[in-house]
Amino acid sequence: MEKQELLTKTKETLSPLETQNIIQFFQAKTLQSILDSPLVLSAFVLVLFYTVIKRSKFMLLFLFTLLSLILLVRYTLPSPDNALDVHSTVPFVGGMLCIGAVLLYFIFIKTE
Repeated sequence: MEKQELLTKTKETLSPLETQNIIQFFQAKTLQSILDSPLVLSAFVLVLFYTVIKRSKFMLLFLFTLLSLILLVRYTLPSPDNALDVHSTVPFVGGMLCIGAVLLYFIFIKTE
C-alpha cells in the first residue's frame, strides 16, 4: 500500500510539470509577468552567475534557448480558447528551426 501511495503522491507533485500545463502557463502570462516572477528571476540569476564564473558556452546557449522558447510559445501559439491551425504552427516550426540552427552552429561548427 505504501508503494501505491508514493506513486499517487509523486503523480500529484509532478502533474504541474506536464507539457500542456507549461504551455498554458506561458500563454496565459505576459512576458512581463513571467520575468517579474521571483522564481524565474532567481533561476535566471543562478544560471547566469554559473555561466559567468565558469565561462560556459553551453549554459549561455541554454539561456538563449530558454528565453527563445518562452518568446516563441508566447507570440506564435494561439491562446487556449482558439484552435490550433496551420497558420499558427508554421511560424512556431520556423522559429524552432532557427533556434536549432543557432544551437547547431555554436555547438558543432564554431570552434574557439
